[in-house]
Amino acid sequence: MAARPDTPPTDATPVRLKRRRDFLRVAARGKRAARPGLVLQAMAADAPAPRIGFTVTKKVGNAVVRNRAKRRLREAARLAIPALLAEGAMAPGWDLVLIGRDATPTRDFRTLLGDLRGALRQAGVIEGDQTNTPRPQAATGSSGASAAMPRGREGGPARDRLMSPVRPDSAQAKRPEAAPAPEAEKKSAAPESSP
Repeated sequence: MAARPDTPPTDATPVRLKRRRDFLRVAARGKRAARPGLVLQAMAADAPAPRIGFTVTKKVGNAVVRNRAKRRLREAARLAIPALLAEGAMAPGWDLVLIGRDATPTRDFRTLLGDLRGALRQAGVIEGDQTNTPRPQAATGSSGASAAMPRGREGGPARDRLMSPVRPDSAQAKRPEAAPAPEAEKKSAAPESSP
C-alpha cells in the first residue's frame, strides 16, 4: 500500500508545504530572517521531518523568472537541509517557508546557499555554531584602519569623516560667524511710539 503524499517519511527527509493555511500559519507565528537572496519564515513544529514551502511573488518578475527563483530555492534547500540534519546542527521538527526576492534568480549559487544558512542561523533553526567557518582576520593598512572598512574620497575611513564635527576645508569653516546683537541694542533700534 502506498503512503499518502503528505505523510512525512520516517527518515527525516524534508517534505513540501503545499497548503495555503500552512503558509499562513508559519507567516503568522514563525520567526523571520531576511537576507539579500531570500526571506526565511521558520516555525517549530511537532513533526518527525522538516516541512519546506517555496514562494515567489509577482514583484520578482514574470512566470519564467519566478519559476527560476523557485527552482534555485528548492535546490539550495535540497543541498543544505539534509546536510544540516545529518550533522545534527538542525532538529527535524521545523516548518520552513523560503520566499524568493529580486536577487534570487541571479545571485551566485554559493552565495545563495550562504544566505540560506545565515537565515537558518538567524531564525534559530540551526543549533549551536557548528556551520560557521572561521573568517580570516582583516589586514590593517599603514594608517592602522581596517582594510575592509569603507573609504571616503580622501582615502581615509568614511567613519572618520562622519564623526568629525567640521572639516577644515569645508565651506562652513570658511564662513565668518556673525556675533549676536545684545538685547539692549535690539530694544533701542526699534522705533518708539509717541502718544
